[in-house]
Amino acid sequence: MMRYGSAQRRIFLLSLMVFLLQLGIVRSANAISVQDETVMGQKFVESIRKEFDLLDDDFASDYLNDLGQYLIQAAETRPFPFQFYLIQDNNLNAFAGPGGHVFMFSGLVSAMDTVDELAAVLCHEAAHVTARHLSERMEQAQKIGYATMAGMLASILVGGKAGGAIASGTVAASIQKQLGYSREDERQADQIGFQYMSRSGFDPAGMIVTLTNLEKGQYHGADVIPPYLLTHPGGAERISNIQSMLSSSTKGGEKDQKRRYQELFPYFRTVVRARTGEPHEVEAQFRKELEKEPDSPLALFGLGVLWQERSEHDKAIEIFRKALRNRPDSLPIMRKLAESYHLKGMDKAAVDILEKVFRANTQDKASLYLLARSYQNMEDHTQAIRIFERLLLLKPVKDEIYYNLGVSYGRENRLALAHYNFGIYFKRLGEKSKATFHFQKAEGFSSGDPVLAEKIREEAKPLRR
Repeated sequence: MMRYGSAQRRIFLLSLMVFLLQLGIVRSANAISVQDETVMGQKFVESIRKEFDLLDDDFASDYLNDLGQYLIQAAETRPFPFQFYLIQDNNLNAFAGPGGHVFMFSGLVSAMDTVDELAAVLCHEAAHVTARHLSERMEQAQKIGYATMAGMLASILVGGKAGGAIASGTVAASIQKQLGYSREDERQADQIGFQYMSRSGFDPAGMIVTLTNLEKGQYHGADVIPPYLLTHPGGAERISNIQSMLSSSTKGGEKDQKRRYQELFPYFRTVVRARTGEPHEVEAQFRKELEKEPDSPLALFGLGVLWQERSEHDKAIEIFRKALRNRPDSLPIMRKLAESYHLKGMDKAAVDILEKVFRANTQDKASLYLLARSYQNMEDHTQAIRIFERLLLLKPVKDEIYYNLGVSYGRENRLALAHYNFGIYFKRLGEKSKATFHFQKAEGFSSGDPVLAEKIREEAKPLRR
């Protein structure tokens, strides 16, 4: 796991300034348009990816995204298509960037005890997006120089000491207050987030648990104010307001979807801890749990993830098998066992397990992707293509699906489709020259298919601007 010091964060903040300057985000006396903010959001994500590690775990990423997408169904208006990301960083932080991109730090996830706490943070951040708070802040600050506003926006979103250093070096504290979320913004985001949680069947009291523990710095012995509170002012006042809303609200019934996320949350948190924590500390924690309960499926699962992370696949397979004997119906354990088989080159064994997982949950994107990759390794490209194409219908779509579709279509000598998917893959990565090359190749091979040729031209059109 990479760690980021103040120098690296300054590089990130400076790069963010540059792209905001290039976009020219303030154009009139009105708040920036949805279209402009969408473009800025895409650039923002590109910068985040360059300067931070996003957790590369399909199960964890899909869980967070599926939960987030479920929660925002309660929103009456959604100006942007939302996407949720896990940043591999042990700070206690979360923020909503431009264009509906919501970021959770792994440290904050690891510190939580219930799915209601996670839902509380996601709903609060989503509420900032649906209320257009960020665009309003930029509109109010339009008279500030572009570089100053960009630096302040970056410092507010990222938080921490590096953000504070940039803030003090670029503008006075009064301007920081102008760009930062106001107490009214926070109050409104809490009110809207409260509604999202209630409508989705989650307990809004999770908002109080999260804020209380963060304010006291009790999560994992934290002895400083977490970045999350630095970027979200008025903790005590917000807790009082939420308590007032709780006292006057009627508790709704628990929904089936909530129960599913609740059951999967311990596995999600275990994967995050195993993949992002200090390995020796995390291993000691899991072994301590096994001393209390020797057959604990969750502790065994966590150790298996640790062994998998160390590429000791035989040990991982052995311990996942043991965990599965104690919890034979656990889809997360089955999927991780199949993943270890796949990584060891035992793709037939992986397929046998993943077909069972698929029959139990046809919407499990992580298992479907691994199933397609296993068929691909077995040179069954027809099956692989069938599953990859199915995954294109399940949003959000990970970039690698297009790359692997290109590989499998190429192996079947369907070259127009192979280059078409490679083009989309590189376009999504922002590699314009490679994307253009593959779209040109695809168009050349598609002369007998006018429908595909038109699709290729439409995908390539933005690259010509």
